[in-house]
Formats: sequence, structure tokens, C-alpha cells
Amino acid sequence: MAVPDADGPVADELRARGVTVFRWRARPQPGPWVALELGRLARIVRSFDPALLHLHSSKAGLVGRLLVRRRRPTVMQPHSWSFFARTGRIRDATLRWERFGARWADVVLCVSEDERRLGIAEGVDASYRVLPNGVDLQAFPVTDRSSARDRLGLGNEPLVVCVGRLHRQKNQAALLDAWPLVRSSIPDARLVLLGEGPDRDELASRLVDGVTLAGQTSDVHSWLAASNVVAQPSRWEGMSLSLLEALAAARSVVVTDVPGMREVVVDGVGAVVPPDDTPSLAAALSARLADPALADAEGAAGRARVESHHDRRKQFDGIAQLYDELLGSRA
Repeated sequence: MAVPDADGPVADELRARGVTVFRWRARPQPGPWVALELGRLARIVRSFDPALLHLHSSKAGLVGRLLVRRRRPTVMQPHSWSFFARTGRIRDATLRWERFGARWADVVLCVSEDERRLGIAEGVDASYRVLPNGVDLQAFPVTDRSSARDRLGLGNEPLVVCVGRLHRQKNQAALLDAWPLVRSSIPDARLVLLGEGPDRDELASRLVDGVTLAGQTSDVHSWLAASNVVAQPSRWEGMSLSLLEALAAARSVVVTDVPGMREVVVDGVGAVVPPDDTPSLAAALSARLADPALADAEGAAGRARVESHHDRRKQFDGIAQLYDELLGSRA
């Protein structure tokens, strides 16, 4: 596996499972440095000689397809289309590339039906498959809320947790906009943002009462278990893993109506509100904090939803089946 950060905890876990990890120095954004990144990836491909390439996200999809051009079986997995997150001329350029580059993928693997539909609607003519994201159910068992709060040193206050990179995509600023409205009806409500990212300083500077930026943590499960509601007001997604983890922990969720969300948050699991609609976001959070029985019932329904539709074992089996199919057809 080629990754930009070969020294982090994810790479260490991969090595512990017997995966060969290569460091591929690459920036998230395209630019004149792509030529250097292409050369670095070419050296990795020559040294490892993989039978198949599975390219995750827009940047790896760009460089990997330019390099291989389908001379090896190639799976491209967008994890949310790059053009969906752009505007103006940059959006136009990324869309033109995805339309052109689709010919260099045997399969475009989408994590949601919404992602597939969006690609088709924007003229990305590809051989599509849909395989929803999954979660390790054993890593996120249903845990007693009070014991989780004891571990974290929390009290009994109504608690909303948001897990994700502090970035405009995840849009934690929307929660800070809504929080004074939530506190007007639930005065002791507390919001905890977990994660780091480029928006941290801006979010921290707002000093909203009842909000804590707790930073990065290795114990996401305890925070999910301690919460009454998990919020994710994203501007775009493919299918959020942190959302699936919240549901696996049997917690009610409040999310925005962007691709990949409504497929997961069906009726009875939580609330889906319009993006950047502060009153709707605040009302959905307040309703669940004011009615813990409602939130807990939605959490139980969410756990059942994940067990039936988003078990990681089914996801991995589907990927393995796809690999066998592509390798067999090329042979």
C-alpha cells in the first residue's frame, strides 16, 4: 500500500497485519508537482509490481490513472467526487478530468448510490459498482453511557459530539452557529468537537459557551458512547465512516442532507437537515437532547441499520470478489 504518511498509526496497524507499506510523498491538491509524484509512484509500482491498482480519492485517482492508463486492472474509488467540493473554473477542470480519466478505470467503485448517481448526472461515463462503506462492529460495541462518562471524567449534562477533521468539508462552524440556540432551550448542553485540522484556530477563536475542542483522541468509542447525540453537519461526503461508527455505538445522529447521508440516516435513526440551515440544525439537536428516550430509541435503530447494511466484513468480501473478477477477466 502506498500512502503519504507511512509513519502514522494507520500505517503501523497495516504493517502489524502483514501489509507492505510504501511512503508515497504527495500533496492533497493537484499542481505542477504532480509530475514528481507520478515518478515516485512509478518507482513504487515497478518495485512491488502489483497485479491490480485500487486508487482511493481524487488525488491518487489522478496520479495513478495517469501512470497506469489501465495497463493493469484499475479500481478508482472517489470517496466523494472532487468536483463536488469545488467551484468555478477549478470545478470545471476537475469535472473534465473525471470525464476523461474514467476510461482508465476498469471500475469506478462508489460508496453510496448517491455518489454513483452524481457521477452519472455529471457525465462521468464509467463502469460503476456500489459497495457501501462498512464499520468494524466489534471495535464499536454498544457501551453503557454512564461508564463511558466516568472514564472521560464527564458529568450528566446533555452531550453532543462531533467527530472529524476540523475542515470546511465537515463544517463544524455550523454547530457553533447553532449552539447558542440549543443552549437557549437546553442551558446545560455541551458540545465536544473531536479532531484536528486547518480550521482549529478559527473555531477556537469564537469562544462559544458550552463548546470544547478536545483535539485528536485514540478513544473515539468512549466519546461516542458518552454522547446523547452525534452531529455531522458536512457540506459534502461519500459515505461518512464516523457517521457509521456513531450508529454502531447506538447513538442518535443529526446530519445534513448531502450525498451518502440520507441512505444511512433513514426514518427512525436520526434527523437529516438542510446544509447550512442553522435553525433546523439547532431544532433537531434540541429535540433529541430534551427527549433522551427518543434519542436512545433512534440509537438502537441505528445500530440495527449498521448490522444489516454496513458490516465491514460484507464490504471486504465485496472488494475481494471484485478483485477476483477483474483479475480473472484480464487473465
